[in-house]
Amino acid sequence: MRFAIIVFPGTWSDRDCLHVLDQVFHQSADLVWHKEEDLSRYDCAILPGGFSYGDYLRCGAIARFSPVMRAVGRMAAEGKPVLGICNGFQILCEAGLLPGVLMRNAHLEYRCQWVTLRVERPDTPFTRTCREGQVLRIPISHGEGNYFADPATLAELAANSQVVFRYASPVGEVRPEDNPNGSLHNIAGIVNKAGNVLGMMPHPERCCEAVLGGEDGRFVFQSVIQSLLDGVPLSGHRREGTKSAP
Repeated sequence: MRFAIIVFPGTWSDRDCLHVLDQVFHQSADLVWHKEEDLSRYDCAILPGGFSYGDYLRCGAIARFSPVMRAVGRMAAEGKPVLGICNGFQILCEAGLLPGVLMRNAHLEYRCQWVTLRVERPDTPFTRTCREGQVLRIPISHGEGNYFADPATLAELAANSQVVFRYASPVGEVRPEDNPNGSLHNIAGIVNKAGNVLGMMPHPERCCEAVLGGEDGRFVFQSVIQSLLDGVPLSGHRREGTKSAP
């Protein structure tokens, strides 16, 4: 398996992702400059956190026009897994690969802290090593992580069970006081309708080793690796008979 870690001007979590894939999971991974137009040799693309193009205009608004995004779009259309973390989530939304937008945090403060997430869907390529309702402890680091979408889009996300992670209490209760940025419905991560493109604001690459204070980020990376190893269908539709909260 081979991972492409996309690097835009201003990206700074690329080395963290590379370390995790190379040193923790012993996978082949390359840092891929944003001008690359061919990702056909890769099995998975990761868009890391940072401040692509200085976050001018809006977060991710310029990066979406980089040549590499056409290749990322092709990977997504082919069913290959695409993971956007923090700024990567913002870029995927700006590029139209995920619905909604990420706005300024409701309290207008930058937040760098540990949060707890409830796993809403354990049947995606990014969560298949998790169980439904499992609580993960993963750090955030953002000033514009406030997920917003219009009522029709939110209804569609609920109908298609596209919400994968929600900010929650340590015991899995979804409460306003556990929402660090004002995201609607405590949304912390979503997938596209096919289930192979995930955007999440928390940083799983920062908690894959005990020395960093936690290892719950391993669930995300291990899930992708296991999905690719097993060759499971990546168009992860919700299991029949289950549904997620709005």
